[in-house]
Amino acid sequence: MVMQDSYITIAWLGLLILLLIIEIITVGLTSIWAAGGALAALILNILGLSLVWQIVAFFVVTFVLLIFTRPFAVRFINTQREKTNYEGIIGKTIRIAERVDNMRQTGMAVVNGQEWTVRAQEDQEILEPETLAKVVNISGVKLIVKKYEEE
Repeated sequence: MVMQDSYITIAWLGLLILLLIIEIITVGLTSIWAAGGALAALILNILGLSLVWQIVAFFVVTFVLLIFTRPFAVRFINTQREKTNYEGIIGKTIRIAERVDNMRQTGMAVVNGQEWTVRAQEDQEILEPETLAKVVNISGVKLIVKKYEEE
């Protein structure tokens, strides 16, 4: 029984270290909550509680940390983050520079001083030069647009 308990202790410790390494590598608040759960389970293991209680503690602490601390962390950590060019273009209204025709694989627009290949959201839709369009997605290096209609 003592040998089995030491394996469980090593397992919890290994899981804790693995989750912390993942968090350090990603720096995106991805696994820190599960690491807290693993720490709680490790403490219960050291205190001699059964494996069932350790597993329950792991899930409960992970869930509680995720629910109650994630909104705070997202709001206050990394607040200086700015949208990249990619994120800032989606939703933007642009002017078509070259006829957009998906079947002929033509279409171009200049956005923020950069030339982009443009494709219509619907294959049958054709957009003429000087037409306004709204960017709905980006696929690789192509803007996916639909004809702009005032809302």
